[in-house]
Amino acid sequence: MTERLLKAAQNEIINIVTIFLGLTVGLKLSYKYFLTPQTLLIVALGMLAFVVATAAGVLMAKFMNLFSKNKINPLIGSAGVSAVPMAARVSQVEGQKADSSNFLLMHAMGPNVAGVIGSALAAGYFIAALT
Repeated sequence: MTERLLKAAQNEIINIVTIFLGLTVGLKLSYKYFLTPQTLLIVALGMLAFVVATAAGVLMAKFMNLFSKNKINPLIGSAGVSAVPMAARVSQVEGQKADSSNFLLMHAMGPNVAGVIGSALAAGYFIAALT
């Protein structure tokens, strides 16, 4: 019973809650206020930042491996974005696709949480600088 509930909470329930949250927020918005060039630019910049941060994390891990005795799995670097816990889960899944003995989730959560802290610090800096 507990395993079924856990599986449902990780999959179906979270999807239903996400859909309802999107619907309730979406019903309050009008397209002429939301779908503006400025909003689309912000979304595009966010996507670009996500791609650049993921690639930079992988490349930095590969760069660190050039000088380190203990090698770092580059997938750990890709988890350094602040998409908790999905970035860490993606690192885990992709790592296990390559080698079924990889268990990266707990190791990937460290840079994942560090990405959240870095995002909060950057946001605080920008808010302070712009006000």
